[in-house]
Amino acid sequence: MKMTFYGQFVAGEDQESIRPLIQHNKAFGVGSILDYGVEEDLSHAEAAQKEMESCTSAAERDGSGLSKREKQYQAHRAFGDRRDGVISARTYFYANEAKCDGHMETFLRCIEASGGASNDGFSAIKLTALGRPQFLLQFSEVLTKWRQFFHQMAADQGKAGLAAKDMKLEVVALQESVAKMGITSKTEIKDWFTAETLGVSGTVDLLDWSSLIDGRTKLSKHLVVPNLETGQLEPLLSRFTEEEEQQMTRMLQRMDILAKKATKVGVRLMVDAEQTYFQPAISRLTLEMQRRFNREQPLIFNTYQCYLRDAYDNVTLDVELARREGWCFGAKLVRGAYMAQERTRAAEIGYKDPINPTYEATNAMYHRCLDFVLEELKHNAKTKVMVASHNEDTVRFTLDRMEELGLHPSTHQVYFGQLLGMCDQISFPLGQAGYPVYKYVPYGPVMEVLPYLSRRALENSGIMKGAKRERQLLWQELMRRLSTGSLSYHPA
Repeated sequence: MKMTFYGQFVAGEDQESIRPLIQHNKAFGVGSILDYGVEEDLSHAEAAQKEMESCTSAAERDGSGLSKREKQYQAHRAFGDRRDGVISARTYFYANEAKCDGHMETFLRCIEASGGASNDGFSAIKLTALGRPQFLLQFSEVLTKWRQFFHQMAADQGKAGLAAKDMKLEVVALQESVAKMGITSKTEIKDWFTAETLGVSGTVDLLDWSSLIDGRTKLSKHLVVPNLETGQLEPLLSRFTEEEEQQMTRMLQRMDILAKKATKVGVRLMVDAEQTYFQPAISRLTLEMQRRFNREQPLIFNTYQCYLRDAYDNVTLDVELARREGWCFGAKLVRGAYMAQERTRAAEIGYKDPINPTYEATNAMYHRCLDFVLEELKHNAKTKVMVASHNEDTVRFTLDRMEELGLHPSTHQVYFGQLLGMCDQISFPLGQAGYPVYKYVPYGPVMEVLPYLSRRALENSGIMKGAKRERQLLWQELMRRLSTGSLSYHPA
């Protein structure tokens, strides 16, 4: 295994044994994102059972809370094994708090090693590794319903169809609507929107609206929204037991420890994206970390899945939030790892498919989001983006737009990322031409990384065809740019 498949996709068994590969890649201008690739080898039934236990609350288990939750944000045994249909992402299943502490220690070691290997390093984490996923599930439902409520009122004011960042609701009309629904009185709602939140505009946009959920406000008793099917007001956030509150707190504490460690050793921390029923909460918690740690430079990077229909809205709203609040935006753009699973789950459970309808639509969405961020980079030197893609067209699109916008690779605003053992025909020519490019570098004992290797085998079954042609084409393109002076060569 070490001489063949393991050797292709895994760097070594421990941090000591992977050093030669890291140094070799570095000599060609390719950095490393260390990734401890060990996974728990659970059966399908064991994984589903763990998921059901960790994604249902005490209220749901005794039957008092289940009916009030939307289908998308309920745990479903048929989809309990989140590995099904997923070949390019690791999956964590909650066992207990001690296991989460163990995952945190692993992430800390990777952050430490990344800091020692480079002065421009990255490390990646998954929030489902750091706590009970029930909290992510419930908080995601809160955020989604609150946003849906805003869109409902926007439609009432004739603003449907506008881009999310352009929707602005008249405060007077909004106060009338909320009071009429019986959520609160006109007197109380006036306290929601102060001069600090509104300025002098007299309007509320989605960012203003979303900020009302922040812990800094005192609206918890008002966090109710109308159920669109029944017309009844329902509480947004289910009550947590004392134990559930403690588990939620510990998840946040683990995130804080990792962010502080990354800051101390000068490593950028990328928070990986996950399934759509977890993602709103993951993104919101990542934003909270960015508010605290991205004051001078982007140390925390959020991940945006461009196969989602709402990807552009998510990117543009977060860029606007960073502008308003004065912190540095950092993003990793991916197409996404859960498409087949997400589509099947939506169809079988009965909610709207969150995925773009076609492969072409996803490509267009990726390039649209990337173009928006690249335009932001032109005007804000502290904004950074990682183009995490194995797609040659996307790499060429990025190179063309960087050239048009005057974004030089030496500024290190645009990074490229690929997996170890894949798409070397992209990574190494980019690195040798002076572009910041990184490989995800998994490591771990042979027998314990077999689940990871099995996914790589599936993913690579058709990828190697045409690799020689793609390598030649990309190399020719980079050499053309060197010869025309549109980029300069910086030997490693």
